[in-house]
Amino acid sequence: MSKVSYYTAEGLKKLRDELRQLKDIERPLASQAIAEARDKGDLSENAEYDAAKEAQGMLEMKISKLEETLAGARLIDESQLDTSKVLVLSKVKIKNQTNGMEMTYTLVADGEADLASGKISVNSPIGKGLLGKSVGEVAEVQVPNGVMKFDILEISR
Repeated sequence: MSKVSYYTAEGLKKLRDELRQLKDIERPLASQAIAEARDKGDLSENAEYDAAKEAQGMLEMKISKLEETLAGARLIDESQLDTSKVLVLSKVKIKNQTNGMEMTYTLVADGEADLASGKISVNSPIGKGLLGKSVGEVAEVQVPNGVMKFDILEISR
């Protein structure tokens, strides 16, 4: 059984587009590479054929994993989310108690995480520490060198 994960409309579209790209473009190219290598003669000593078959196997595995992810993907209805607690798709402003630095993150599904754009996974250590917290609470996050404490300053959508 596949694991259920929640996505925004944008994240779900990106997954579907990637799957379409792999099936419609990459798969025929892999088959063509195998056919070209096969035409070059003896398959028992044809490294190009072996490489093409291995690449095809990797591609099929990637397609399979993507299909499994999409089978368990659920679209999040942002209008139904509670803004009093940190949930998936919450935009959270936090303050590090150690150095006083303020940061704003949006909690998203694993596949949509992108630290450069301020999106962190709900399954990351910080994401897990923030989930379920309210404004004014302190989130304690276990990191390799100890525990970091963050004040929850603001929650929005």
